[in-house]
Amino acid sequence: MSRDFRQIIGAMLPDERRAVGVIALIAIFRMFGLFALLPVLAIFAADLENATPTLIGIAVGGYGLTQAALQIPFGALSDRIGRIPVILLGLILFAAGSILAAVSDDIAGVIAGRFLQGAGAISATLVALLADATREEVRTRSMAIFGMGIGSSFLLSLILGPVIAAAFGVRALFWMAAGLAVAAAVMTSLLPGDIALPEKPVRRNIAAAFRPDLLRLDLYIFVLHVILTACFVALPFLLRNELGVALDDHWEIYIGALLVSLVGTIPLIFVDERQGKPATVAAAILLLLIGLSILALAGSTTMMVFAALAIFFAGFNFLEAGLPARLSMKAAGEVRGAALGVFSSAQFLGAFAGGLIGGYFLSGGNPATVFLVAAMIAAAWFAFHRIGQ
Repeated sequence: MSRDFRQIIGAMLPDERRAVGVIALIAIFRMFGLFALLPVLAIFAADLENATPTLIGIAVGGYGLTQAALQIPFGALSDRIGRIPVILLGLILFAAGSILAAVSDDIAGVIAGRFLQGAGAISATLVALLADATREEVRTRSMAIFGMGIGSSFLLSLILGPVIAAAFGVRALFWMAAGLAVAAAVMTSLLPGDIALPEKPVRRNIAAAFRPDLLRLDLYIFVLHVILTACFVALPFLLRNELGVALDDHWEIYIGALLVSLVGTIPLIFVDERQGKPATVAAAILLLLIGLSILALAGSTTMMVFAALAIFFAGFNFLEAGLPARLSMKAAGEVRGAALGVFSSAQFLGAFAGGLIGGYFLSGGNPATVFLVAAMIAAAWFAFHRIGQ
C-alpha cells in the first residue's frame, strides 16, 4: 500500500472507511455492468435484426436518456426518504433491464433493455450517500477513493468485457450485469447504521442546485460523456475492421493505454488537489483534444491508436474523478442529492447524445469522421473554458 493511500485512509474514522469502501464497491459492481459492454456492444448490435448505424448508437448510449430523466427525481427523492431505499430501487431496475437485453433477439429489445438499465439512476444518490457518511475535511479524499474505484471498474471492464464476450458472447455480459446488481443490493446491508439522514428543511430551495458555478460543471460532464460514448461507437469498428485486431485482443490495447495514461493523470490529480488551479482542467481537456486529433488524422496503425488512447485517457480519468468531487464540495448539504442529480443527469444525457452523434457520423462507414467531430467538440470546450477563466 502506497504512503499517499495510507495517509488518505488514515485520516478517516473507522465508520467512514467502512462506508466509503462499501459505497465504492456498489458503484464498481454497477458501473462494471455498463462499462464492460462499452467496447463490444456496437459490434454486437450491428449483427442484430433491423440494426442501423443510428440504432447501434442508441443501443450504446440509450441508457443515458433514462438516466438523465431520473437522476434529478431520484436524487431529490433520496433527500426526502433516504438514500438506501432509492439505491435498492435503482439496482432492481438495472437488473431487470439487463435481463431484458440478454433475452432479446433484435435491436429494439436491446434498446428497450438499455433504457430500463438506465432507469436505475442512482449515481447521484451514491455520491450523496458518500457525502452524508464523511466529514467535510475528508470529503475530497473520500471522493478520490470513490473515483479510483470507478476508474478501476472502467479499467477492468475494458480488459474483461472483450474477453468475456469472445468466450461466452455479449449476452453473458448482460447476465453478469444483472448478477452484479443483485450483489450490490445485498452489500447495502454492510453499511454503517449511523449514517446521518439528509437534512429536511421546512422549505427547500431546489434552485440552489442550478447555480451558475454548478451548471458549469454540469456542462463539462455532459461534454465529456458525449465525447466518450461517441468514440466507443466508432472505436471497436476501427480496431476490428480497419486495423484487423480481433475482438478478444482489444483489451490488450485498452489496458496498455490506460496504464500508460496514468503518467499524465496522476500529476494532474496531485496538482489539482493541492493547488486547485483551473489550469489542470484546461490541461485535461487539451489531452482529450490531442488524443482525438491523432485518432482522426493519424489513426491508421495500431501504435498510433495506442498512443492516442493513452493521451485521451490521461485527460478523461482526471476529469471523470475530479468534476464530481468539485461539485460535491460546492453543493449545499440540504440539496446535495438534487445538485448531484442535475450533474448525473447531464453526464448520462451526454452518453445518450454521444451515442446518437457516434451512430449518425458512423453512417458513412468511416470511424475517423466520428473522432474528427469529437475533436471539434473538445476544441470548442477548451476555448470555452479558457475564455471563462
